[in-house]
Amino acid sequence: MPSILALDQGTTSSRAVLIHEDGTVLGQVQYEFAQHFPSPGHVEHDPRDLYHTTIEAARELLAKTGEKPAAIGITNQRETTVVWDRRSLEPIGPAIVWQDRRTTERCAALKAAGVEPLVRSRTGLVLDPYFSATKLEWMLRDPAIRRRAEAGELAFGTVDSWLVARLTGGRLHVTDPTNASRTMLYSLGRSWDAELLQLFGIPAAVLPEIRPSSGVVGETEPGLFGRPIPIGGIAGDQQAALVGQGCVRPGMAKNTYGTGAFLLLYAGAEPPAPPPGLLATAAVDATGGTGFALEGSVFIAGAVMQWLRDGLGLLATAAESEALARSVPDNAGVYFVPAFVGLGSPHWEPDARGTLTGLTRGTTRAHLARAGLESMAFSSRELIASMVAGTPLSLPVLRVDGGATANDWLMQFQADVLGVPVERPEYVETTVLGAAALAGLAVGVWSSIDEFVGTRRYRRFTPQAGADQRAKWVRGWDRAVGAALHWARGSTG
Repeated sequence: MPSILALDQGTTSSRAVLIHEDGTVLGQVQYEFAQHFPSPGHVEHDPRDLYHTTIEAARELLAKTGEKPAAIGITNQRETTVVWDRRSLEPIGPAIVWQDRRTTERCAALKAAGVEPLVRSRTGLVLDPYFSATKLEWMLRDPAIRRRAEAGELAFGTVDSWLVARLTGGRLHVTDPTNASRTMLYSLGRSWDAELLQLFGIPAAVLPEIRPSSGVVGETEPGLFGRPIPIGGIAGDQQAALVGQGCVRPGMAKNTYGTGAFLLLYAGAEPPAPPPGLLATAAVDATGGTGFALEGSVFIAGAVMQWLRDGLGLLATAAESEALARSVPDNAGVYFVPAFVGLGSPHWEPDARGTLTGLTRGTTRAHLARAGLESMAFSSRELIASMVAGTPLSLPVLRVDGGATANDWLMQFQADVLGVPVERPEYVETTVLGAAALAGLAVGVWSSIDEFVGTRRYRRFTPQAGADQRAKWVRGWDRAVGAALHWARGSTG
């Protein structure tokens, strides 16, 4: 029976995972690589590290299992920007990582010039250093490099493009709509945008060809794995997780609880107009073609428990938070807005800071632990409420993944505060599953995304709280967020 090799190139590590036709995970290998911080706000990777750790993980896994996969699916950290020589396949410098803030002033200048409405209407994004356009503009600031780019000697890509170029010996320079939509150079649902290219000074000669997320784009070099293997799927990590969770119909959503939280809601076949504070992005539909999603980001999610453990010493382990939360009947009016690095969607307030409200002499570490867990659920509910407000979309169920989902108390509270069921898969690494699904669909291992998702098992958490209790919780959270925003925006006089 066939298997699929999923390659997951992430921000801190590269993984190779083999997925059997019946959905079983046959094995995985993971390698970490170096992070580089050359100056404050600058975050870089060596592109060669990204490639070599991915290839070595894949080779080790194939050697261990003896599998001969039918195809490769690729998923990757998004927005990270690489430029390389088309002939030698050598990068011209470090990759600028999605976390990098070196173009903050440039983005501020563009906002002051009134450019953001154009960018938002075309791309569904906000003007921010997070995305690739100003990173690439910065890399092309050297006149000699720009001349080479304009002459077609250099290639730009997000990490998917870089991996495919190396895997195919330079024969292919491609990306897919999900990654293209994170560059701030792609007009949603159409193509590279000539007006945006002119705005950022990007020569069209450096851009990859946009191919479907599911479909064979080419084969790997025979010497890499002992034989050519078709490359059948490409998707950015969050959109791949959306596929891996089977969220390919309007109103279906997934939330990934990691250090922060990424919530994507599949919106349909047409690009949605994103509500204030949210993003629109390309996604994948039920057939492997292009669909669209709304996206929101919570900057601090699981990191709350790390701070309570490491910063305050209130927890011995993050897992201890579940027993503490269960030990008290309620939060005793304590709310915790963990805006350590500002508030993300839907507020986008960089000057907000962590705020604890409702403290009394009766407050205990159990109440603080519970408030920390509740903050993840409240902030995720806030995103969903913003996404569906004023639209015909409704949320039938929230599918979840990421490390914090191991906490059963949190998952039940998330269901209670949302008023809809929460489903947690047995295997929570949904990013690699999505990449595998797209590749398997391309070579006929599965006939549809639904068939692939049908191989998976979920635990369902059903809401138990009533509407009045839910409304009371939300009012308390909204007041706490209001306090954090007032601190950020208020006068000191």
